[in-house]
Amino acid sequence: MNLVIVESPTKARTIGRFLGKDYEIKASMGHVIDLPKSKLGVDVDGSFEPQFELVEDKKKIIAELKSAAKDADSIILATDPDREGEAIASHIAELLTIDGRKLKVGVEDRKLKIDSKKINPQASTFKVPSSTVDHLPSIVRIIFHEITEEAIDEALKNPRGIDRNLVDAQTARRVLDRLVGYKLSPLLWKKVRRGLSAGRVQSVALRLIVEREREIEKFGKEKYWTIEVFLSRQPKEDSTEFELIEINGEKIEIQKSFDLYDGQYKITKTSIASEKKALALAQDLKTKTFAVADVLQKETKRSPTPPYTTSTLQQDAGRRLFMNGKRTMSLAQKLYEEGYITYHRTDSVAISSSAMFAIINFVKKEFGEKYAPDKPRFYKTKQKLAQEAHEAIRPTGLNTQPSTVNSQLGRDYGRLYELIWRRAVASQMSDAIIESITVLVDALPYKLKANGSVLVFDGFLKVNPLGLADNRLPQFTVNEKLNLADVLEKEHETLPPPRYNDASIIKTLEEKGIGRPSTYATIISTIESRQYIDKEEGKFTPTAVGVAVSDFLVKNFSDIDDIPFTAEMEDSLDAIAHGQKEWVPMMKDFYSPFEKRLKEVEGAERVHIAVEQTNEKCPECGEGNLVVRTGRFGKFLSCGRFPDCKFTKPFLEKTNFKCPKDGGDVIIKKTRRGRKFYGCSNYPACTFAAWKLEDIKK
Repeated sequence: MNLVIVESPTKARTIGRFLGKDYEIKASMGHVIDLPKSKLGVDVDGSFEPQFELVEDKKKIIAELKSAAKDADSIILATDPDREGEAIASHIAELLTIDGRKLKVGVEDRKLKIDSKKINPQASTFKVPSSTVDHLPSIVRIIFHEITEEAIDEALKNPRGIDRNLVDAQTARRVLDRLVGYKLSPLLWKKVRRGLSAGRVQSVALRLIVEREREIEKFGKEKYWTIEVFLSRQPKEDSTEFELIEINGEKIEIQKSFDLYDGQYKITKTSIASEKKALALAQDLKTKTFAVADVLQKETKRSPTPPYTTSTLQQDAGRRLFMNGKRTMSLAQKLYEEGYITYHRTDSVAISSSAMFAIINFVKKEFGEKYAPDKPRFYKTKQKLAQEAHEAIRPTGLNTQPSTVNSQLGRDYGRLYELIWRRAVASQMSDAIIESITVLVDALPYKLKANGSVLVFDGFLKVNPLGLADNRLPQFTVNEKLNLADVLEKEHETLPPPRYNDASIIKTLEEKGIGRPSTYATIISTIESRQYIDKEEGKFTPTAVGVAVSDFLVKNFSDIDDIPFTAEMEDSLDAIAHGQKEWVPMMKDFYSPFEKRLKEVEGAERVHIAVEQTNEKCPECGEGNLVVRTGRFGKFLSCGRFPDCKFTKPFLEKTNFKCPKDGGDVIIKKTRRGRKFYGCSNYPACTFAAWKLEDIKK
């Protein structure tokens, strides 16, 4: 009997469909050991040895695994193909003992020293060893990026040992985050407020949101005007909208750039800076004659985008399905474990040759030869960081329709699967061909422009439409005289940089090398649950507590709470994973100056959290006004004379909606985990609640 160990019961059940009676499959239910919660758990005297402990609720599971191991001929560790999965496999191998004896890892337990030009260690192949003479089973590690019969069979033919480089990289990340979190958090208790916590990567994500809010506040809005002229070929024909672009040969469009914390922000406006000037131009244009100066036609090709990575999937799910990163990753996890998609934690945009040709053949069969590219499309990963899973996210079977997933797992699973399916299929389809037309009109001293486009061939857009609509212009000819229908002057205002939403914060984190794609959802949900940020209409804003925490960290730990440092640490962790760097020396280089700075900051001044004033008098003391404060479970009202007066009451954040049950005000509330919902202000007399505003409108 062969014992196969995976992380989850769902994954175990799916694998069980492909393995016969000679295999017993058990689930570890995730990590089996972890650092202790009640203490630091890291030796900071030089070795940085983590003091891992058996997770309390995993003792029974480990006992069951040990029992199953006694009767096994071999033990196969089939945890996920990334650093975290490698660490889980390593920990299980360490814990599995029989009669007090540790089991032997059957394939050589390699610690590789390689450079980026050499092959990946996972490409090596080995034979499964037979058991030792005293019948102790041996342990091997297998990896696969999709849960299909072919992938499982191939993995079993090519087992390997535990890759210590990957385990070391995961250990280093865990120790690094523990040192930052457990050393900074007590400092926040002393200097900001009790109960607060800090995280290495979460703090930088918080700073992005805080800095953006200040950039919005500082942004000076500027008014400008555009002039639109409506012209037709014949007096009674429908008119075409043209835009004024030049006056006396000078372009009126102006571009400005602003330096933001996360990069540059560009705005476009016109040189028409007053209503008076706009009205004068509009009146003057009404006196002009209009003639077509040029008609520019150009055929352009639009190529499909590569299949999804973890980051681009989360971004697209946010934009198109309005799902946050946490929900997206939860759905993707289930789709992977059920065998519908390949592994969902990846930076790669490449897919296997067999998958590539399978998609091309599918396209030819379903849509015709003209929809297939002349040659396969190969995509190259642009990110400098490389995840250990070497395929993009794609469906494991092209004939599995979204409707099937929808009926098997539910609507949201079907919607996310459809997104993945369409993107993967479209990636191996023909270009879309678009004919773009620009018509230039002279009305001396003015020049006008109109743009149009026609979709000549839909290509990949047939499967993955991206909202490209035809904007067909009339057949204008050079020197043709046009008739004036109307002139409109439109007022505009330059807009500040937008607040982050789920998609844009993930995009920025990836571009700046902050964290790993698989952790983005956790990063955002963590700072949201800590009440450091709020989400309003899909956009993130910092709370008073979040601003106080960020300002304290920036002032006292600017080298840590910054983009370059965080990105550099990610590079170091990748170097460890590739065997190019040792993790303990890296930790020493970080911790020595960090420990010194911690002692220096002990004498820093306490930070005061800003409060929002109200005009409501305290009903208890009658002297102070009530102020809005932020606690563990959200905002509340308290007396401004605290601690002399300790009066508090709930803060009711009202909306413009009325309760559909009793007509009371609908207010924004939060669960204990920080998730927002809408409820009636007359609770508990009225128990109406809704997760979305659309549910109230109904």
